Amino acid sequence: IADPTLAEMGKNLKEAMKMLEDSQRRTEEENGKKLLSGDIPGPLQGSGQDMVSILQLVQNLMHGDEDEEPQSTRIQNIGEQGHIALLGHSLGAYISTLDKEKLRKLTTRILSDTTLWLCRIFRYENGCAYFHEEEREGLAKICRLAIHSRYEDFVVDGFNVLYNKTPVIYLSAAARPGLGQYLCNQLGLPFPCLCRVPCNTMFGSQHQMDIAFLEKLIKDDIERGKLPLLLVANAGTAAVGHTDKIGRLKELCEQYGIWLHVKGVNLATLALGYVSSSVLAATKCDSMTLTPGPWLGLPAVPAVTLYKHDDPALTLVAGLTSNKPTDKLRALPLWLSLQYLGLDGIVERIKHACQL
Repeated sequence: IADPTLAEMGKNLKEAMKMLEDSQRRTEEENGKKLLSGDIPGPLQGSGQDMVSILQLVQNLMHGDEDEEPQSTRIQNIGEQGHIALLGHSLGAYISTLDKEKLRKLTTRILSDTTLWLCRIFRYENGCAYFHEEEREGLAKICRLAIHSRYEDFVVDGFNVLYNKTPVIYLSAAARPGLGQYLCNQLGLPFPCLCRVPCNTMFGSQHQMDIAFLEKLIKDDIERGKLPLLLVANAGTAAVGHTDKIGRLKELCEQYGIWLHVKGVNLATLALGYVSSSVLAATKCDSMTLTPGPWLGLPAVPAVTLYKHDDPALTLVAGLTSNKPTDKLRALPLWLSLQYLGLDGIVERIKHACQL
């Protein structure tokens, strides 16, 4: 590597991970020891400490609780592909020190590459991408985009326009607990803006959204002067992994002008050669959230929300895009990891996960 800083960064990360993993054995041998005074918070020392001492402190804090079972505190062996992802965070800090023009060009390339690769891998052509740490954050930003799209005067009049025509967000009864409350807290909306859609009980899967009942709810809301805003569909429910009838839901959303967002672990199968028709229908939705970290066994990589929208001004207001180059560096760990695995490696990992 021509840049000595990059070479040193990779070497330091490798040595730090080896130091933590090697000290694992010593920690297990000392499991019966009582907590040392060094485990108690204290003042910052006057003289600086070397890297070995600092890493040893980290190790002690990670494994110093004598009440824990030894196995529960074992460091996960993340492998070389995990080191690549972790390197992305250190590399991002280094890249942020470049001059503005170089930083802009590099971050634009990283964001463009990663967006293109993910859209092609998961069959979401001509989409945009938003990278985020919290899995639900992307959906919250999509809700904000839908509000700005449907309420033209929202930027000027704010919540007064929502008061006159209350937005409604539809969630399946099989959705992950707490999702609706999170969205309302992030958007500043009252809980009555949420509508819980029951799942089928008379026929079909008991974990799929009841489409006939959903349509009735939508009609009732329109009659009450409300605005059906967004529907969250599942491609793999949190409890049992069932997929909603996304094709039919998309038709219903187009009929009533509702934004359709899809989430769930079954979206990972879009990368495979054969995909069930119910999951394949998700490629026609307005947005979807992917979690490549758990799917590919990669630590510390962001979740991704893919979406389609024609107005860059609204996506900027909604927080889905940013003019800050450093914000684009969130994609860097994933950019490095996807290149390390390659398309074949990505497909093989998802295949292996589906067979488990």
